[in-house]
Amino acid sequence: MTNPFEPGPSHWTGPAVDDDMVRRAEQTLGYRLPTAYVDLLRRQNGGILEDNCYPTEFPTSWAEDHFQMDVLLGIGHPEGADAQSATLIKEWGYPPVGVVIGITASAGPDTVMLDYTDNGPTGEPSVVYVGADHVKHRVADTFEEFIAGFVPEEEYEEDDEDE
Repeated sequence: MTNPFEPGPSHWTGPAVDDDMVRRAEQTLGYRLPTAYVDLLRRQNGGILEDNCYPTEFPTSWAEDHFQMDVLLGIGHPEGADAQSATLIKEWGYPPVGVVIGITASAGPDTVMLDYTDNGPTGEPSVVYVGADHVKHRVADTFEEFIAGFVPEEEYEEDDEDE
């Protein structure tokens, strides 16, 4: 898995991840975090994504064929998924299916979540986009598949100019 983050830490980047931090985050969240997510966070604990557009086959709150996710949340700090997920789910009315891991360009009405509905709190979650309508749409079967699916924003700039 390549590094999806912009170079250097940001406000969204937390401290180095260790086993104890993962255990505490999972205890707080009530879910086992996917290995691919934890492995990525061990390299950089959250931050701003370099390629931040994710293609979809359905319209989103952002566009007809993609959404923009600017930040992947880390763990173990005030801006981490373990500190923010429950609050965001309650505040925005997201379905209580798992863990909020993404901050989209609209910063609120829509989000990206790990969805544990099919495999339970200790199973492998899928990844879903939740639109402003609070309907979840599966975008990847695994976190690893999800993180590999991002494309540069430039791929959609021509579409924006046509409108």
